[in-house]
Amino acid sequence: MTEMSQPAGWRTVDIVVAAVIAVAFGVVFWAWGVATAPLFPQGSVNPLAYLVSGVWLIPGVLAMLVIRKPGAAIFTEVLAAIVSALLGSLWGLDTVLSGAVQGAGAELVFAALFYRSFGLPIALFAGAGSAVGEWLHDMPIYYPDTAFGLQLAYGLFMVISAVAIAGFGSWLLVRALAQTGVLAPFPSGRSQRPI
Repeated sequence: MTEMSQPAGWRTVDIVVAAVIAVAFGVVFWAWGVATAPLFPQGSVNPLAYLVSGVWLIPGVLAMLVIRKPGAAIFTEVLAAIVSALLGSLWGLDTVLSGAVQGAGAELVFAALFYRSFGLPIALFAGAGSAVGEWLHDMPIYYPDTAFGLQLAYGLFMVISAVAIAGFGSWLLVRALAQTGVLAPFPSGRSQRPI
C-alpha cells in the first residue's frame, strides 16, 4: 500500500506505540533467547539454527508497517534490544548493537522507497534487509574463523527466517490488528481492506 499524505513528524501516539511494540518484543527477545539457547552453543552452530532468528527481527518491520515514519524501524528494534539486555539477554550489551544493525537493515529498505510503500513485497524485503544487518553483525563477532561458504549458509537461513517471520508475519499482524480498529490513528489502519 502507498501512503503519500502522512505527516512528516512523529506524533505522541507514534512514540507511544513504537515504545509499546519495543517493550513487548524486548520481553519476547529475552524469552526467545532463553528458549533457543541450546541451538546456539559456544563455538560452532548449525546454520539451520538461524531458522528461528526471524523472531528477533520483527519489531523494526512491524513498527514501520504500523507507524510509517522515518526512524521507526531503528528506534523500535534498538529499544527492544535494550529491554532484552536489561532483562539479562544471553548476549549481554552486544544485543543493543545487534538491534541497531538489524533495525538499520529494515530501515534502509523503506528509505530506498522514500517511506511510501508498505505492502507485502516491501515487508518481505524489509525482513530480508534486517537479516542482512543480522548477518553483517554476527559473522565478524561470533564466526570470524568460519569458512565464508558456511557464513553464507548462515545468511541464507537468516534471510529465510526473516522473510517468513519478520516480513510476512509482521504484515499479517498489521492486517489482523487493523481489522480490530486499534490502528485507526495510523495510515496502516485506514488503508487495510477487510480480510
